[in-house]
Amino acid sequence: MRLDKFLKVSRLIKRRTVANEVSDTGRVLINNNPAKPAKQVKENDIITIEYANRTVRAKILKVPDGNVSVQEASSLYELIN
Repeated sequence: MRLDKFLKVSRLIKRRTVANEVSDTGRVLINNNPAKPAKQVKENDIITIEYANRTVRAKILKVPDGNVSVQEASSLYELIN
């Protein structure tokens, strides 16, 4: 699954267009490497999202085949400190 779609489906970022913009500016890292929106994600990857005032790190637990419900979204990743 593409990075921008995973960010949207997992609700880490609410909209896919925002996920594209954030990725294009280099504020999303996968395993400490800058990642473009089309980068393929897989289980056990570590995603780092740099916001203006905070940084969010998450480990991918499961990559879904398509869209998931809001209740299932948080089960796709685990937040890391």
